[in-house]
Amino acid sequence: MQEKPFQRFPTRVVQVGDLPLGGTYPIRVQSMTNTSTLDTKKTVAQAIRLIEAGCEYVRISVPGMKDVENLREIKKKIRKAGFSAPLIADVHFNPKIAEIAATIVEKVRINPGNYVSGSTLISHRIATLLKICKENGTALRIGVNHGSLSERIMEQYGDTPLGMVESALEFVRICEHHDFGNLILSLKASNTRMMILANRMLVERMKVEGMDYPLHLGVTEAGAGEDGRLKSAIGIGSLLADGIGDTIRVSITEDPEKEIPVAYGILQATGVRITKTEFISCPSCARTLFNIQETLQKIQARTNHLTGLKIAVMGCIVNGPGEMADAHYGYVGAGKGKVNLYKGQRLATKQVNEGDAVEALIALIKECGDWKEK
Repeated sequence: MQEKPFQRFPTRVVQVGDLPLGGTYPIRVQSMTNTSTLDTKKTVAQAIRLIEAGCEYVRISVPGMKDVENLREIKKKIRKAGFSAPLIADVHFNPKIAEIAATIVEKVRINPGNYVSGSTLISHRIATLLKICKENGTALRIGVNHGSLSERIMEQYGDTPLGMVESALEFVRICEHHDFGNLILSLKASNTRMMILANRMLVERMKVEGMDYPLHLGVTEAGAGEDGRLKSAIGIGSLLADGIGDTIRVSITEDPEKEIPVAYGILQATGVRITKTEFISCPSCARTLFNIQETLQKIQARTNHLTGLKIAVMGCIVNGPGEMADAHYGYVGAGKGKVNLYKGQRLATKQVNEGDAVEALIALIKECGDWKEK
């Protein structure tokens, strides 16, 4: 059975400042400051570190009125320092804060659960926010969190992926009623299975209803270290492999700058945004007659700047050529002290002495026109 070609769920383009997302634009990477928003100096410094690490959208929490009032100063200093990355206000609890933030930053994130009083939607507040967003060209993210579904949604749908989907779609329909479509949607949970199921369900519902809103992916409260990285990779990566997702945020309990390499790593591993050289290598076995770990390190050191290339380092010819099927170049053990070099599936050079093989691989890449200097 032939594998279906990868296809990304087609979404509309949403303009976020001067950096659009959705459509065929690259899947964007974002993160969030964890400094006090009242501390201008620390927040600006951390935002700049994030941008320099590769963060494309910087989100800033605005828990109170004083925080949102300081957003203007924070933005001014970031722009004065020469950085144009769009800023996002993360709003909870007070709808009035979202309205002020929408006049300052390029995007506002709201939680639907904060626009409900008892069992009633505060519809006039939503309408006011949408009017301000329209007037200022501000994008809006409807951010549903599994842990903060409103009481009315919980009563009707329970603590389920369906409840998360319905919470988002209820707001989407209000936005559509007011002719506002500059929307991004997100359904997040700390439970990776819940997060994956909810987002898949949302996409299926959008297909049925003719919607095409971009999706923001993330696993909330993923933790730190290996645990946080694994949960993020599973939750975000599974959906990216499905063709779902237009912007991602890796949430780990560490300095936010450390989220950015993880995000790009997930994008690279799922093949949806290539930002570095990819190395394919086997774990080796008794058939491997050279030090594959040492050799891989040597090849990585020489070629890790060749963004977009896939280079395979394989222990032997038994599985090597087959397992490296989509590599651009291959370095394959061919017996004691000997190496075969491949260009794609074509055997380019046979029985190269192991001591000369790394240089011979570099020469082959240059000969084929894929080399560039660091």
